[in-house]
Amino acid sequence: MASIIESARAYTPKQTLNIADLESVDINLNLEERKGTDNEGKDFSYKVAVIDGKDYRVPNTVLEKLKEALKLKPEIKKIKVNKTGSGLSTRYSVEVLE
Repeated sequence: MASIIESARAYTPKQTLNIADLESVDINLNLEERKGTDNEGKDFSYKVAVIDGKDYRVPNTVLEKLKEALKLKPEIKKIKVNKTGSGLSTRYSVEVLE
């Protein structure tokens, strides 16, 4: 059994990454719905793709951009998500790879 100090040194907090952190994304990935609470105590839900045991958040704006791209090119298989800005001024774009 590990002591508190050993556990503290080994501890790494669970972190939700962003889909824009990936080099490419297969659009057939399954998404899971998660729930959270913001700084004001309000509940919200968000979608994640679980890849190699890591959660990658998929913003709704990415889904909107992908929907638009699929109208023009329905056979899309892979995309790259680009992210600019931070906080409330974060913007996403979807680049079709295949």
